[in-house]
Amino acid sequence: MSCSSFYEGMVKKVVVFQLIASLLFVIGIVLLLKLTPERVTDDILKCVSPKQSLRDKVKIAQGKKKCRMISIELKYISEALTVTGKGGQFAMICTVSLILLFCGGVFAVLIDNIFLVPVMATALALIPFVYAKSTITHYNKYTKMEMETALSGVTTAYIRTDDIVRAVNENISYIKPPIRDIFRCFLGETTAISSDIKSALVNLKDKINDAIFKEWCDTLIACQDDRTLKMTLLPIISKLTDVRIVNNELKTIIYEPQKEYWTMVALVVGNIPLLYMLNHHWFYTLMSTIPGKIVISITGAIIFITAYFMRQYTRPIEYKR
Repeated sequence: MSCSSFYEGMVKKVVVFQLIASLLFVIGIVLLLKLTPERVTDDILKCVSPKQSLRDKVKIAQGKKKCRMISIELKYISEALTVTGKGGQFAMICTVSLILLFCGGVFAVLIDNIFLVPVMATALALIPFVYAKSTITHYNKYTKMEMETALSGVTTAYIRTDDIVRAVNENISYIKPPIRDIFRCFLGETTAISSDIKSALVNLKDKINDAIFKEWCDTLIACQDDRTLKMTLLPIISKLTDVRIVNNELKTIIYEPQKEYWTMVALVVGNIPLLYMLNHHWFYTLMSTIPGKIVISITGAIIFITAYFMRQYTRPIEYKR
């Protein structure tokens, strides 16, 4: 065994020992300070969304200042998981993200590419949040399908009876969760708390963050003063159907660029082990030299950035007022 190979082996062992020691040190700090996933999550949210002054809130409301993108995304995921009944999982997602952040950095160090540390750490840390957003997307799709059926039945009964409470009561047994719980709250408010239909409809409007549903509620509120406006409810329901049909038609069209993109990513990443089988010298140049390590890091960053834009441009369309 040559001195250079022996030296390289010793350096790798020292790095591994240092990483294990760092991991044990972090675990010791967690146990000593009694850190829980909930406490870790609160600290993360405080870092990415610091406390805003009254002036900052006014500027945001006037559109002169924008909230941080990370803060908006984390708040959206947290609120969406709470609505789906999985609010307790947000703390676990943040904890797993921190663990994967550390693992990504460790992996980059183990392959002796310090330039790849931020790319791998960021990419692995975002995996739990991508999974959470995918789950939320499927939930929203199911909710919109149930909302279309529920609003159609309630609207038809309301046009016939001119009584929104009676219309909801007639259809409540046919409405499926989670829309059923929302209309049950509406019935409970109008029958047991207050007879103010407009106030109950305003509260109903805030239960679902959907532009078409809010427009339907606004029209119902207007119908309490002018019953002739009730026929305008049917075109609003048809918007849900139109959006669903368009998304179904675009599903295949959107899937094709996604498939091509991930195929290209697989080819780019697969070229690395392929180089090892074809030419050891090329593989050594790519993995062991400074220019090769920089190329791998830049490639990883490009894949990470383009994956974000691909996801943004191939998501389903949404109706906006």
